[in-house]
Amino acid sequence: MIAVISFYLFAAMTIASAVLVIFARNPVHSVLWLIVSFFSASGLMLMTGAEFIALLLVIVYVGAVAVLFLFVVMMLDIDFAQLRSGFTRNLPFGLLIALVLLAEIIVAANARGAGSIIADKPPEAAQPNIVALGEAMYSRFLFPFEIAGLILLVAMIGAIVLTHRSRGDVRGQKISKQVDRRPQDAIQNKQPAVGQGVKL
Repeated sequence: MIAVISFYLFAAMTIASAVLVIFARNPVHSVLWLIVSFFSASGLMLMTGAEFIALLLVIVYVGAVAVLFLFVVMMLDIDFAQLRSGFTRNLPFGLLIALVLLAEIIVAANARGAGSIIADKPPEAAQPNIVALGEAMYSRFLFPFEIAGLILLVAMIGAIVLTHRSRGDVRGQKISKQVDRRPQDAIQNKQPAVGQGVKL
């Protein structure tokens, strides 16, 4: 019974948080609601036995959301002083989201041990799905996996290129000039008299 209640609870939280992501006026609140949506979907995946997808949602997607938010801040050139000044104003909302996530984690942990939400449970596999997925990914689908990694590398380089800004008040390093510099041009032997300093 608790498994069915938890399933509908996580499903309702996923849909509600996804709607709030769209209708929230504050972009910080939208990102927080998106994290709640990912956590709720992760709870659904965990209850159905797909623990790899559940961990993938938390580790990859929540981490990607944080990186995406940082990327948007870099692109919009937001005043960091103004952003830090709104920390106390957004603190109650952040604590509310943290409590919701903690409650979801507790409910998911209790519901997993209560039983399956499916009446006719399929027979247990010979090995966990993470092991089977890893064997298939690094044997049969190795080439597409490497291609996906290459595409992500290109996307990361593109993000770095887009956010790179050249500053005019910084002196650039000239490697060729440093290599061509001779020791006799950089080192001078001085023998100052007693009580006199070195004049450059």
